[in-house]
Amino acid sequence: MSQSKTQSERAITTIRMLAVDGVEKAKSGHPGLPLGAAPMAYALWSRFLRHNPHNPQWINRDRFVLSAGHGSMLLYALLYLTGYDLPLEALQQFRQWGSKTPGHPEYGLTPGVETTTGPLGQGFATGVGMAIAERWLSAHFNTADYPIIDHFTYGIVSDGDLMEGIASESASLAGTLKLSKLIYLYDDNHVSIEGHTDIAFTENVLARFDAYGWHTHRVDDGNDPIAIEDALRKARDDNRPSLIAVRTLIGYGSPHRQDTPKAHGEALGPEETKLTKEYFGWPTDKPFYVPDDVLAHFREAVARGNEWESDWEHLWSDYQKEYPERAQELATALHREVPAHAFSGLTEWSQSESLATRAASGIVLNEIADRWPTLIGGSADLAPSNNTNIKEGGDFSASNPLGRNFHFGVREHAMGAALNGMILHGGLRVFGGTFLIFSDYMRPAIRLASLMHQPVIYVLTHDSIGLGEDGPTHQPIEQLAALRAIPGLYVIRPGDANETREAWKFALSETDRPVVLALTRQKLPALPSQSATGLVRGAYVLWEMNQNPEVILMASGSEVSLALKAAQGLADEKISSRVVSFPCWELFDQQPEAYRNTVLPPGTRRLALEAGSPQGWDKYVGGHGAVLGLDHFGASAPADILFREFGFTVENVTALVHQLVDAR
Repeated sequence: MSQSKTQSERAITTIRMLAVDGVEKAKSGHPGLPLGAAPMAYALWSRFLRHNPHNPQWINRDRFVLSAGHGSMLLYALLYLTGYDLPLEALQQFRQWGSKTPGHPEYGLTPGVETTTGPLGQGFATGVGMAIAERWLSAHFNTADYPIIDHFTYGIVSDGDLMEGIASESASLAGTLKLSKLIYLYDDNHVSIEGHTDIAFTENVLARFDAYGWHTHRVDDGNDPIAIEDALRKARDDNRPSLIAVRTLIGYGSPHRQDTPKAHGEALGPEETKLTKEYFGWPTDKPFYVPDDVLAHFREAVARGNEWESDWEHLWSDYQKEYPERAQELATALHREVPAHAFSGLTEWSQSESLATRAASGIVLNEIADRWPTLIGGSADLAPSNNTNIKEGGDFSASNPLGRNFHFGVREHAMGAALNGMILHGGLRVFGGTFLIFSDYMRPAIRLASLMHQPVIYVLTHDSIGLGEDGPTHQPIEQLAALRAIPGLYVIRPGDANETREAWKFALSETDRPVVLALTRQKLPALPSQSATGLVRGAYVLWEMNQNPEVILMASGSEVSLALKAAQGLADEKISSRVVSFPCWELFDQQPEAYRNTVLPPGTRRLALEAGSPQGWDKYVGGHGAVLGLDHFGASAPADILFREFGFTVENVTALVHQLVDAR
């Protein structure tokens, strides 16, 4: 046996045993994947992955996504061994309170973790977004002499990942786009929690990916890093995305757990841990043992990484001199800064105009896009309805990587995860459009954007029964409440075109939280344009009869104009009212108590209007208020008839106000 092979074997065993010890100390975790997948991870990280452990944010690093996030100890072992700011003590605190080694990888918590994974399929699809970003940025900024953005996106995916529908959606998209710098190692171990995968998963996976337009390759022995290296080289030379199926044994080396479901998500236990270490010839009395020579071997990654980044810095310095405008554009984008004059001279609508907020959104988006070259996005096959097309922006495709308009196809879930990958990559501001009702299809990806503090923008149109004749299948009722329940997500429902303008300005100024823009299909009258700037405070006084109202009418979206009409009618009856435009709960909740009390004086009767679920409005109307909402599905009919039949009329609002005032 050669010395190099011995060193490789000992390095692989070190990864395996660190994972086993971390799980065993926690009495919780997933040892099976690290035991089986360590050789492929070692081959990738030691031979191919270009990264700098001392600067995990270096923009031209290769990305690595552990889509099978339950095997997180595999990643933590690699990060520690290669020299990231993750000491051995952190591995010893696996899954414990306050540690940097949680049960599943979390972006922003652990240095070197590129994206939060765990919900299977999400990492796969997020990596597709990262590869899209690399392709777009390299096409936009690179020259023949200056490959400023030039890297691969790698990942390890599991049987479970490939069973999830989101993986199929995103794999189809990646094949269509020919994302040649996307390479996934498939941990093909044939075991899931309930048993061997043939109980539910008998398809020919590689044939499926061949049909998607991927390059595929099979490695029959997952313990052969040389064969894995050869497969990776072939993948790097192909002009398609690649899936390499590596046949592994889950829990490899564990005498009683290998190739069984028990290896998936249970600590081995003291006796099985001892037997496993004996199988590998590893000290049984030294938990978290790392031989000095093995650590030195792994830490060579630091010198390599520093050299790679240093070479890139010299390239970047020369690029800045030769292409100063391009360089400044990229630097601005990487720092998530608003380009100069991006919001100057945007359209303001007068009160004589009526416009659907989806239409206003399209106008504002294009005005900003003209001054913001790295603002890109698309729709799940609904761009003409969402008004998300950037005019003259071109369509992103395999043959046109400079296009700014993305056709995600009827794939909301893949779109949501791809947007996460695009924004995580850095250098882009991104948006994605669909109908509000179909946000349900990508909710897991929206949730992860919030968890990762990523400022993705969701353009969700046809936001209520105002959709009309398409009927209850397409009319959102509970979706606003469901989205508002996601921590860290701004849900903005503008009341007119001017508020829509301000919503876009806010969304693009936000740097660490995602934003939903819930927009109408039907036309809305413009509100006083000077008032719209109050949107950034979440709620503001739009109109009042005097400063001591008997009742406050608060509303979002299309119901703001209804509240205004009702209030003006109440004034004729000498009932003093105030109209509060309430586009964003989350922003209002962030305001100082004094401001909130100014807008909603304690003790004042309140009526909330929103053509959706009333859930949550009680927080603002108080114990003596009321909500006019919908606790049932809609119907197929013209929008004006639906609003009338479901009580969204001046007459009904007036009657509800009388009930509130008379009840005092």
